[in-house]
Amino acid sequence: MDIQSYMHGVGRAAREASRVMARADTATKNKALNAMADAIVGDAGRLLSANRADMERARSNGLDAAMLDRLALSQKGVAAMAEGLRQIAQLADPIGEISGLNYRPSGIQVGKMRVPLGVVAIIYESRPNVTADAAGLCLKSGNAAILRGGSEAIKSNQAIAVCVHEGLQAAGLPEAAVQIVETTDRAAVGELIAMHDYVDVIVPRGGKGLIERISNEARIPVIKHLDGICHVYIDDRADLDKAVRIADNAKTQRYGTCNTMETLLVAQDIAKPVLTQLCRIYFEKGVELRGDEAARKLIPQMKAASEEDWSTEYLAPILSVRVVSGLDQAIEHINTYGSQHTDAIVTEDYSRARRFLREVDSSSVMVNASTRFADGFEYGLGAEIGISTDKIHARGPVGLEGLTSQKYIVLGEGQVRA
Repeated sequence: MDIQSYMHGVGRAAREASRVMARADTATKNKALNAMADAIVGDAGRLLSANRADMERARSNGLDAAMLDRLALSQKGVAAMAEGLRQIAQLADPIGEISGLNYRPSGIQVGKMRVPLGVVAIIYESRPNVTADAAGLCLKSGNAAILRGGSEAIKSNQAIAVCVHEGLQAAGLPEAAVQIVETTDRAAVGELIAMHDYVDVIVPRGGKGLIERISNEARIPVIKHLDGICHVYIDDRADLDKAVRIADNAKTQRYGTCNTMETLLVAQDIAKPVLTQLCRIYFEKGVELRGDEAARKLIPQMKAASEEDWSTEYLAPILSVRVVSGLDQAIEHINTYGSQHTDAIVTEDYSRARRFLREVDSSSVMVNASTRFADGFEYGLGAEIGISTDKIHARGPVGLEGLTSQKYIVLGEGQVRA
């Protein structure tokens, strides 16, 4: 295959389809989304069969546990993909929304209109659900999508793409509105991230190596996050039962996700009862603990944490633990070692909660809730195309609004500038 010719053909088709998508009405887009969901439910057996083939090949190739966890697709996961598409259909259509319309002294009205970005390219590893999520979000926001999944999930992604195309056909929309890159040749990624004539934004989802490569080499704007070094800080004014429940869930509900807690911070005045209960739970679940000196005095079974541990995203049953003097030191630690992804405080003190929300510089900041909620589906976005820790354009889980831009509009009645 001539990779350059193939990818440029994909790009041209996407650009043409993006113009159709930009003018598609809400009813047509919703019809496509619901038809996609129906096709996914109807083809669940085929999707799971394709995923089993991917899983068998991935295991034989020695894929690590975190990647296998992301690759696996269950009956529940298939249902969640369909539900996500239906939720997106129920969301308000952002395209054409006008805001900030004001009269100027000249008599003209000036405001902003929300418009699609155009062509969105998503490059991702494992996670077959991204194929459905990205297709749905790009469709509803009036964009065309080019999806380049990892070679480990090729059969799963192709099977889901068949359902996506069934939905597009049912609504009379072009199949090129959502294209799966059919080659697993890595050269295709190099072409994709340089096709500025055809692609408007790149969204990489995967390991740090992939995201760093895309960020460094792309000639197109990138929406990204590199690490998910998430923290839970248990304040000395926390409810103990609530704190234990949250910190357990934040770490052990699932290990291989970017919103899993990697460092637990505990105020010194509450450290003994908190760590006594939590560490019993962690040890029972096979979590390796790496603590600072104060934490290890309370729980001697902990290994010693290194400086590197505080800035490590484990994506595994490993947790760093630090005892801090209080809120100030907790915030300082998070802003020093965190990745601006998701951080939470457990406290019953309203003023401290407000300070934490205001001063922790992350894309999602939580009070009395597990970091595992940092997700587009849980936030009511229907799904997410990724999580951004950037501060320009989109931040946090990227849903419909994050896949749009705004342009100025001017309404006049014949005014001319003096």
